[in-house]
Amino acid sequence: MTGKLRRQLGTGAFAAVFTLGMAGAAAAAAVRDCGDGPRIDTQVEPWEQNTASYADGAIRVALIDTVEPAAAAVHLVVIAPPMDELGLPGCRLISQSEDGTGFFGLDFAGRRASYDPATGLELTFPIQTYVAETGQGKPATLRVTINQQSGQITARTDP
Repeated sequence: MTGKLRRQLGTGAFAAVFTLGMAGAAAAAAVRDCGDGPRIDTQVEPWEQNTASYADGAIRVALIDTVEPAAAAVHLVVIAPPMDELGLPGCRLISQSEDGTGFFGLDFAGRRASYDPATGLELTFPIQTYVAETGQGKPATLRVTINQQSGQITARTDP
């Protein structure tokens, strides 16, 4: 199995020195400014299969693979309004935790989108988080809500 496929689907056994196990309840995923985050060349290829746009192109999402740590290298980038003083949209990086640890796997093709005028666009992705005891991924769902009006982006994982 190729590394790209493992990162997209989250299958395979990989050792790491940390645990990303999830309890039975929803947990907040980390949403932070892209800042000095992953380089654009870490976007999973082919780009046309690992990027999507919504709201007439105003909201864009992309799958990023930072390669290391191998068991938690997958992140999601969201580029969305509001625009800054230069007219550029905001860029947010969604990870498993605030320390920059990513997901074990994220099925970008399996995403679903819905829209609620009160809260904005909601994207859901099948994901896997790393379980050190088994060296495998544990299935979960990542829910990302993007409100263009307020600029608020929230994310959580559900078991």
